[in-house]
Amino acid sequence: MTFFDLARRNVSRHWLRSSLAVIGIVIGVIAIASLGIMGNSISLMFGDMVTDVGDTIIVSPATGVGGGKLTERQVNDITRAVGSNVAIPFSTNADKITVGDKESGAMIYAIPAGDIVSLLEVESGAYPKGTGTGCLIGSQLAANSRENGLKLGARVRIGDETLRVVGVLKERGMGFDINPDYAIVVPYAWYSNHYDEDEYDQVIVKVRDVNDIDAVKESIEQKMNRREDTVNVMDTRGILESIFAAADSITVFLSGIGAISLIVAGVSILNVMLMSVTERIKEIGVLRSIGTRRSEVMRMFIYEALILGLAGALIGGLLSFVAGYAVTAIFVGNPDYLFNPTSLLYIIFGMAFGVLTSVASGLYPAWKAAQLNPIQALRHE
Repeated sequence: MTFFDLARRNVSRHWLRSSLAVIGIVIGVIAIASLGIMGNSISLMFGDMVTDVGDTIIVSPATGVGGGKLTERQVNDITRAVGSNVAIPFSTNADKITVGDKESGAMIYAIPAGDIVSLLEVESGAYPKGTGTGCLIGSQLAANSRENGLKLGARVRIGDETLRVVGVLKERGMGFDINPDYAIVVPYAWYSNHYDEDEYDQVIVKVRDVNDIDAVKESIEQKMNRREDTVNVMDTRGILESIFAAADSITVFLSGIGAISLIVAGVSILNVMLMSVTERIKEIGVLRSIGTRRSEVMRMFIYEALILGLAGALIGGLLSFVAGYAVTAIFVGNPDYLFNPTSLLYIIFGMAFGVLTSVASGLYPAWKAAQLNPIQALRHE
């Protein structure tokens, strides 16, 4: 009989005590895995929400300058400053809209017709022409067409003018430039005539190479703010880095909470192993008297801790998959995040941490058993 077989026999001999220790490991693995999955899912959710903005620079008027607007000349200066990169000016307004007999409110984005294709993608229909009365609607407005009447081909009345929906935008998600999913996008020429306005709210710069963002920002600053600050230049890449850093911190924090419960489970295994050593002092003395080395005694007890850890980790890993699915479905709203490799890694991490915690908890009891004097151990009652 090998020392591993002896360890397995000893674990099964006190099955109730061993089961309680295994349950502790199971709970710890589930905690660390499911909380880690939840934190990672939050990070993935942020990533899905803030799509296509990492290569973006937003230029807006400095506070108190120009009435909060950018003139056509300033937009041209910005366009020259960014070189071959695309500069897209836009204005925005909130207004009442009427479709048939349904009246509601909507955000309106006005973008030069030729620039819309550089910023937004149409899912169905076509882009509006600069001289026409066509408009685009966001994906969420189209999804709620029963309530608001907005769909492809619908006629939208804004004030005393009517636009026709010529296209539906592909869902874009939350951004730091514009959020068109719940908005109407019109050509700037129509917007300028309708609202009698010839200035812009902001300029979006799409940088071809993200490595050039800092150089493009500096070029805009030198061109526009040479004498005084006339514009603010914001780099969305920095904001994204801050958001993802915060999401990673949440993940680490949640995983730390789970790790505490696993450490508590490790303490219970330490207690079980110490009790096992105390109960088997005479058995250890017999093994030592027939020539069993200290390292072999120590290995036998480490095997016991390993068996407990493996049993708890395997059961905990299976249950963590179920718990992770529930967590992502309930708290994040998208169970598909569970199947992302970065989420599944937390199950593996929880299992590995559970096994290591168990083995670490068994080291001292194993060492204590190996250090027992064989003569005194045989005399123990």
